[in-house]
Amino acid sequence: MAVLPDPATTRVVLIGTSRYAHLEQIPAVANNLSALAAALCAPRSWGLAPEHCTVIGDPATAVEVLDAVRTAAEEATDTLLVYFAGHGLVEPRRGELFLGLTGSLPQHSYTGLPYGTLRDVVLDGRTSRQVVLLDCCFSGRGLGFMSPPGAEAVIDQVEVEGTYLLASVPDTSFALAPPGEPHTAFTGELLRLLRDGVPGGPELLDLDTVYAQVYTALRAKGRPLPQKRDRNTAGGLALARNVAWALPGFGPPPPPYDHEPAPTPAPAPPPYEPPPTPSAYVPEPDPAPAPWPLPDVPPKPAWSPTPQPSPVPAPSPRGASPGLRRTVRYGLLGALAVALIAAGIPLALSWMKGSDASTDDSGQRKPKSSSTPKAGPTSGYNAATKGTVNASPKQGGTLKFISSSDADSWDPQRSYYGFAWNFSRYYARQLVTYAPEPGKKGTELVPDLAEKRAEVTDGGKTYTYTLRSDLTWEDGTAITSKDIKYGIERAWAPEVITGGPAYLQQVLDPEHTYKGPYKDSFKDKLGLNAIDATDDKTIVFRLPEPNGDFEQMLAMPAASPVKRQKDTKSKYQNRPFSSGPYKFGSYTPDKSLELVRNTEWNRSSDPIRTALPNRITVQINDNDQANEQALFAGQYDLDLRYAGLTEAGLSKARSNSARLDDPYTGQLLFASLPRSVKPLDNVHCRKAVLYAADRENMRTAAGGPQSGDIAPHMLPPTIEGSDPSYDPYKTVKEKGKPNLSQAEKELKACGKSSGFTTTIAVRDQPVDVAVATSLSESLQKVGIRTQIEQIDRGNFYSTMGEPATVKKKGYGIIVQRWSPDFPTGQGFLQPLADSRFIQPAGNFNVAELDDPAVDDLFDAAIAEQDPAKAGSDYARINEKISDSAAHLPILFQRAVIWRGSRLTNVHTSEPWGGGYDYASLGVDE
Repeated sequence: MAVLPDPATTRVVLIGTSRYAHLEQIPAVANNLSALAAALCAPRSWGLAPEHCTVIGDPATAVEVLDAVRTAAEEATDTLLVYFAGHGLVEPRRGELFLGLTGSLPQHSYTGLPYGTLRDVVLDGRTSRQVVLLDCCFSGRGLGFMSPPGAEAVIDQVEVEGTYLLASVPDTSFALAPPGEPHTAFTGELLRLLRDGVPGGPELLDLDTVYAQVYTALRAKGRPLPQKRDRNTAGGLALARNVAWALPGFGPPPPPYDHEPAPTPAPAPPPYEPPPTPSAYVPEPDPAPAPWPLPDVPPKPAWSPTPQPSPVPAPSPRGASPGLRRTVRYGLLGALAVALIAAGIPLALSWMKGSDASTDDSGQRKPKSSSTPKAGPTSGYNAATKGTVNASPKQGGTLKFISSSDADSWDPQRSYYGFAWNFSRYYARQLVTYAPEPGKKGTELVPDLAEKRAEVTDGGKTYTYTLRSDLTWEDGTAITSKDIKYGIERAWAPEVITGGPAYLQQVLDPEHTYKGPYKDSFKDKLGLNAIDATDDKTIVFRLPEPNGDFEQMLAMPAASPVKRQKDTKSKYQNRPFSSGPYKFGSYTPDKSLELVRNTEWNRSSDPIRTALPNRITVQINDNDQANEQALFAGQYDLDLRYAGLTEAGLSKARSNSARLDDPYTGQLLFASLPRSVKPLDNVHCRKAVLYAADRENMRTAAGGPQSGDIAPHMLPPTIEGSDPSYDPYKTVKEKGKPNLSQAEKELKACGKSSGFTTTIAVRDQPVDVAVATSLSESLQKVGIRTQIEQIDRGNFYSTMGEPATVKKKGYGIIVQRWSPDFPTGQGFLQPLADSRFIQPAGNFNVAELDDPAVDDLFDAAIAEQDPAKAGSDYARINEKISDSAAHLPILFQRAVIWRGSRLTNVHTSEPWGGGYDYASLGVDE
């Protein structure tokens, strides 16, 4: 019989490491901790008192963890529950498990917390009932898995005598942090079970039932399966009440609780919207033909279909960051926001021409001017990449998003998902942002909270801004420079504000001398010396070294203001306090979100946001095909993640190509040729590969013309310094076809006239493997014989990030993708080409390009304040990379996305990875 532990005499310790100095970040772990604590303390679930639940986020030392567990073990007389999520490190000789701490080093298991020591502390407690939940292993770099290369089975070693152990994986599988999902796979299903319960299940969810339910749910999704170890009768110990339980005889009979999940139906509209009249998907009459034919069964796009976790970048010698931001679906650029008036967008309504305004029926100030925005196209394939589709000044209605996952966090300082950055502009503003213009024009930085761009002095080390008038919070109080400083300072508190980019810390405080506002001894909690906010209207930033991309970093949500009195720390993500035209109405994590008008927002203070809809809703459903059906039926307006269509969706959408856009994503598909692997240490052997590669065939393998443009060099067209005429290997001139005769000459020059043998390393994803196979076939024509080694995507980036492993395995060609956090040469090229970023682990310069002239050009470009001059330096770096043949560029990537028929003011924007500019959208109802 199941027994629910007494919450008064039970203790819980939740431990999780999401931020690491030397290992890949796992932002989902931070979400695990807060959500699990809330679930266990919920009255309907268990009712554990919050003071009996200790949460340890990002522990720095083993002592910090062990002391807390020992205290809990001494206090608990009923049950002790200990949970850990994060990296797992395996000692190679004895296979012992170590739990990753913030300072843990790869290949150095002893820098973690020995599980055996933790187990001993648990066993030394007063209670005989202990529950241990482990959601760990090593997180693979770039695509969200958690597993150490070559790890042996460790489950048997972590048993706790007389207790219940529930581990996230079987002996040889990988724990999974699903891309785009807020929680790790195992903990996500556990949370879903605690939140939704089991219809038809028992009144109490005992541990054996929990195990069976989580196992069934993970198996249905094809994900790694959990494993349990229990002693005595621990399996009958209940973890929570079943919130879906009902007394027998009440209501219709529920389905059996151990059934396989049925396919998810198309999602219903949000509960706060009247249900739309069902309608079949009917193509609009006479759609404009697409300039490229869509195949009958189109392959998946070449862009990565998953978000890539972002490492916390190591500081560069000049404070620059080599960070690869987590990409969302097809690799979003890490630039943030919008700005000024786009031609043809209703923002061209002249509220800038006169601040006098009446109010409309929504309570918003309404401009007197009746100027009409420039008309744009009403439909057409790719129309939103060229201009503004359906320009309209019409206010009102509800803008409806559908999404397969929630944001990693709605807290501006914690967010790292690109779609969350785009969406956050509805309620969070920054000093500067990006212009609301289609395509590359949208990469221009313009003022937002500030009256104008920064006044830069002291050789590029001091940035001064004056704030606009009439800036208000949602409670009507003024937004001040102190609010901006405080918001930025929150990122210095990783023990509370987990996740998010680290650029501002690295550039403003590279030695990390400031400890964050929660440990700040100053009365107003504004002790960061690098920012001066003594005047409410003026804010000054002082950098130790000049960085011409500093304003790019200020355009990220991490630089949003936060009102200190409204800062709820880790809970802020559930209800951010608005500085924009909308504020949170209701939010149910993993279910739905509603934004309503912020009536205290002054339109006269904001030249960026149209604020046309009365309400904005997000419905979350993890069935992509059902979401597409709802989009096609008109129940929703667009995909929140602008993720690109599935094969089935793209096949259906081809009959209405006038509603499709195929923007650049800012991502590059390419192959690195590590010079540590012979004979690729010879530049002529590398050039032979570049000349022999059939890039047109690789593009076909990647999905055809809609997947991207053939890349002649390494600098995408979205980056300043990219020259469309630069074609060093005649790649574009030859339309992507190989130059076999030149390849043979290069082979002769490197002493390999008959060719050579090497290995192509590639992620074990169908599109990637298809691209590698195409490359292998073309190289074989000149005698370059290759074998393809597929690397589990969970281990791919961690394996390729170790030069010693690359050399040992003989990976002479490595197929991969790359996208920056902000669209400049520093954000894109430096991690790939600066020799100072070559590291024994976590290395992004996979080609091991080591050229002092390149390093010097990076220093000059980063210090340069003029983007055009910096772009010239990046163009020269690009040329040197081409000369070295360190990389084989393949595609400047694109993605096919869908725009709903009700949308107005629609255009794509390069700073958003080609996604639609959310801040400009309206709806026509």
